[in-house]
Amino acid sequence: MFFLVCFDIVDDKQRRAAVKVLKNFGVRVQKSVFECPNLDERNYLKMKTALDDAIDHTQDTLRFYSLCEACLKKMEFSGVGDPPDSRPFKVI
Repeated sequence: MFFLVCFDIVDDKQRRAAVKVLKNFGVRVQKSVFECPNLDERNYLKMKTALDDAIDHTQDTLRFYSLCEACLKKMEFSGVGDPPDSRPFKVI
């Protein structure tokens, strides 16, 4: 499954921790947005748990959007950047 993960994290240290987690599962496409292709349920839950542990639930926000292959084909963007890469991604 392909996930789009967006965050709004107030504290710099917690934000860095969240980015470190996300870099193990996907590609940063904007400052607070990662594309995480080909995650199975186990790796999705692993990522989500690590992110939940990294944030302050009283002031930070994480959003996880699951996108199907048909949705990815309809994705549009303007400006610089590349379309989502749905090729297999190595999870460490």
